[in-house]
Amino acid sequence: MMQNHTRQNYRIERVLVAALQGTDMTGARGHRVTGPTPCATVECGWGRLLFAHTFGDVQALIEAMRQERPGRRDIALYLEDPHVALSQAPNELFLDPSHTYRLRLAGFRPSPDLRGFTIEAPRGRQDADAVNRIYAARGMVTLDPEHYWAERDSRVLTHLIATDPVSGAVIGSVTGVDHVRAFKDPQNGSSLWCLAVDPQAAYPGIGEALVRALAEHFRARGRSFMDLSVLHDNQNAIALYEKLGFKRVPVFALKTKNPINEKLYAGPAVDAGFNPYAMIIINEARRRGIGVEVVDAEANLFRLSFGGRSVLCRESLSELTSAVALYRCDDKSVTRRAMVKAGLSVPDQMVANGMDDNVAFLERHGSVVVKPARGEQGQGITVDVRDATTLSWAIDKAKAICDTVLMEQFVRGHDVRVLVIDYRVVAAAVRRPAEVVGTGDRTIAQLIEAQSRRRAAATGGESRIPMDKETERCVRDAGFSMDDILPEGQVLAVRKTANLHTGGTLHDITDRLHHRVVEASIEAARALDIPVVGLDLLVPDLMGPDYVIIEANERPGLANHEPQPTAERFLDLLFPYSAPYSAG
Repeated sequence: MMQNHTRQNYRIERVLVAALQGTDMTGARGHRVTGPTPCATVECGWGRLLFAHTFGDVQALIEAMRQERPGRRDIALYLEDPHVALSQAPNELFLDPSHTYRLRLAGFRPSPDLRGFTIEAPRGRQDADAVNRIYAARGMVTLDPEHYWAERDSRVLTHLIATDPVSGAVIGSVTGVDHVRAFKDPQNGSSLWCLAVDPQAAYPGIGEALVRALAEHFRARGRSFMDLSVLHDNQNAIALYEKLGFKRVPVFALKTKNPINEKLYAGPAVDAGFNPYAMIIINEARRRGIGVEVVDAEANLFRLSFGGRSVLCRESLSELTSAVALYRCDDKSVTRRAMVKAGLSVPDQMVANGMDDNVAFLERHGSVVVKPARGEQGQGITVDVRDATTLSWAIDKAKAICDTVLMEQFVRGHDVRVLVIDYRVVAAAVRRPAEVVGTGDRTIAQLIEAQSRRRAAATGGESRIPMDKETERCVRDAGFSMDDILPEGQVLAVRKTANLHTGGTLHDITDRLHHRVVEASIEAARALDIPVVGLDLLVPDLMGPDYVIIEANERPGLANHEPQPTAERFLDLLFPYSAPYSAG
């Protein structure tokens, strides 16, 4: 978990000292607890945790659940008579479709060393914002930052974060609740909540390290067990918990039928094998009461219906996008000509032809990008080509995708995707190529394989790092071979393109985009006459006005830009009167 066993105590000496002071009321270390506090409730920042078995009767619990605040998610755990509670408030409450797992702490052993990141207590208020960013990316209810920071020294709540020692960025988080401190639990228990790992993080084992750290923390307090609740179909999380020794226990939880929980009680999801880009739209449509008809799940085709209007969609490509607009985006040379005509900045480009002309173009610019004129998901693209041999190989690779191959001036800068819906910029993200972080004991090939598995798990299988010649070229250009062991802490980019489908990651910069780049993106969408488009730009300075437009994607992945309201704005475009709130 840490770079050494001392760090494995995650700099938490002050937390443990505070936790072990005043143990005369905890029931640990031989002290006696007389009985649980009645109607025990803990405010967690994202909602309240109600210990159902401490309420005198079911009606009192129901009344407490009715006090849930808007935008929050309350959870009543350890429900003893779920059938009775549901019979008395069937329209307000539902039984959470989650399993409860328990880890006995007496036999829990310290974790092995895991290198590359640190587990520690929150360092400042800014950590709450970072945790909320991860929560939002994971589709979780965000927390109140003021509560998070105010409770940093709480005896009841324990917040731990995983941080990147190089950048200082928060890359994971977990919260623990001490049941003895919360309600004088005679069973001497504790629980884990809100385990979340940044889906863009390159380090392996972050979730496991956070679980282990919290378990060690509660074991040091003398607690007997640590419980957690996990959705029944979250197979990756369940596999982790079972690996660590958690066992399932017959414990139930109660939640309210609010908009946040709707997908948990509204019946089976309309997935039928749809990918995440279709599902983000379908889920938002169901939330609004828009009808969803499966047309062809394999092709991600579905029909949305509302108020007598019907629209056929393939992910974010709908009938509102004309065939001409689609053609303009599909052929990259046509895209470029439309940008030039609109007075927008684009790189120099030519169609690959005779080798002499190709080499002359390369010599004129020093470095070029080779790509098929038509294609998607980064297929056939080679970036930063600097010599004639690589140029010939790259052209052959691109020709396997499309007969027409383009050579383009290589422009250095940040790879930015800007999403424009209804001629408004809805989201922007900087895209970074796939990279791995050395652990000092794994080969580069092993690191790539492990990172590829994590990216696939975080994106529903949409993002993987190919183990191909392009990856080998990137590793070789950096001075390594695939069998070399990457030094601990060293970051290595293993692709030169930042495409999500080849393992790239996206980092939101919507609020930082310069107004000129915003204007240019809207002008580009109008030049293409397309209502929904993802524009690929190269930007030297993320906060500056300079840019070049590289490509336009007529079917951008809306799920890639969470927590920005991409699906909401897409459905506002299709069905303006379905919006439950102002689009702003």
